[in-house]
Amino acid sequence: MTKIISVVNQKGGVGKTTTAMNLAAFLAELGSFVLLVDMDPQANATSGLGLQREDVKHGIYEALSGQKRFHDIVFNTGHTGLRIAPATANLAGANIELVDVERREHQLLDLLEEARHAYDYIIIDCPPSLGLLTINSLVAADELLIPVQAEYYALEGLGQLLNTIQLIQEHIKPELNILGAVITMFDKRTRLSEDIMNELYRYFPDTIFRSIIPRTVRLAEAPSFGKTILQYDPNGKGAKAYERLAREILEKHSNY
Repeated sequence: MTKIISVVNQKGGVGKTTTAMNLAAFLAELGSFVLLVDMDPQANATSGLGLQREDVKHGIYEALSGQKRFHDIVFNTGHTGLRIAPATANLAGANIELVDVERREHQLLDLLEEARHAYDYIIIDCPPSLGLLTINSLVAADELLIPVQAEYYALEGLGQLLNTIQLIQEHIKPELNILGAVITMFDKRTRLSEDIMNELYRYFPDTIFRSIIPRTVRLAEAPSFGKTILQYDPNGKGAKAYERLAREILEKHSNY
């Protein structure tokens, strides 16, 4: 049964794209067939998986707008079992263009329905906003993974995100679930990180992943080389943390 997971947080700089890329890579490494969908016009997941922007002529925007069939915009990556539906600069205009489209919140869902059967997991990297691209990503998902940076200001806006999710559950997709929150950029040397973790348990009492993503230079460096942490530093702390996260998610789904 294919699972579609949107990695979402409207606050930028919380490790959202890093989480989407590396989770997808480790799910593939552990034997799943995975599609990563880059719904962020910044296209960081696209370049982070080694695709040169000048080589990506058509991406998710062209599929959403009906210019291309979905399977024609999907690329292989350097990971066996991992493919990507990339973003292009054109995606920035979709927030405006979708406004007048019928069933505007369902465009990505409709698109993924034709590809869903081919994958075990579809991971969606959402933009850092609550615009129509993010709403489409939430409606298309079965489950939501929320990366939260272990810093005080990262909690600001979390309530707004949860309110948006609740509205979608009430009015569009009642079966949408929160898979969990994952703590990112954690520095065990600081007291602040511990305080943030305690605060997070108030928001997500039963759905915080045991895997905690540390703040490491190698995780930050890897995308600039067009690589996931699995390719760049497979034995480092960041790689081990994302492997644990992938195993936790697989274990959760095996228990459903």
